[in-house]
Amino acid sequence: MAEYLLRDKILEWIKEDAPLGDITSENIIPDNIEVKAIVKAKERGVVACVEDIAQVLESLGVTVKLFKKSGDEVRSEEVVMELKGNARKILMIERVLLNLLSYLFGIATTTKDLVEKVRKVNPKVKVAATRKVIPGLRYLVKKAVLIGGGDTHRLSLSDAVLIKDNHIAIVGDVKKAIHEAKKRASFIHKIEVEVERIDDAIKAAEAGADIIMVDNVDPSTLAEIIRTLKDKKLRDKVLIEVSGGITPENIEEYAKMGPDIISTSYITMKAKPIDLSLDIVEVVKG
Repeated sequence: MAEYLLRDKILEWIKEDAPLGDITSENIIPDNIEVKAIVKAKERGVVACVEDIAQVLESLGVTVKLFKKSGDEVRSEEVVMELKGNARKILMIERVLLNLLSYLFGIATTTKDLVEKVRKVNPKVKVAATRKVIPGLRYLVKKAVLIGGGDTHRLSLSDAVLIKDNHIAIVGDVKKAIHEAKKRASFIHKIEVEVERIDDAIKAAEAGADIIMVDNVDPSTLAEIIRTLKDKKLRDKVLIEVSGGITPENIEEYAKMGPDIISTSYITMKAKPIDLSLDIVEVVKG
């Protein structure tokens, strides 16, 4: 993302948190005070998007020194970054900065943990995010997934054709929906179809879908669908994605069944934020 676009978003979030300024700091801290502060972890996590955030902070007049880069693991009490600048400014951005980094570190950490679980039982399976992302955070969230070793999946509705149950309910038939998509979509766009039953998976593969998303099924049903496609010589013609109800507790069972991709909103909607703090470590009077 262009630095100025991310800068505008962060400024909007700061304005939401301090619409008329920070009256506490403005009443007790002179405007000419410069400080040095550190952001440190209070638990283990995976660092994400610090380079993007540092660029924005620098553009706001805060000097940043990174002690960890995206993808690094950080442990409790380790310093992630050092900030130098106007005391009022640093205190005004403190909560927005920590909230954002805590959330993104949590996503990267959860993604890495799930990827490692899957690789133990099936190293060929990709772990992907879904489009379930808090509005306004899409770029950073998807980047955090990538940093954690996951696949970003679609960034938006414009990236690929994904025919879901509501599309089929309107069009009336899986094959018809795929036919219409192949007739109108650009050659560059893959066509994916969401199914829950074996017969629809067969129809989708026969109609020329590139990817079949098997949604909301248990591992044994997934295995049966994959086995049936193999028996009909259709398995090698499509990628199989499984989604719906995937958690850290069951992801290994799904991986054992042999899909190509496991996608889950758990990593973007249920990841535990990593606890971080910002501490002033030096005060320099202006």
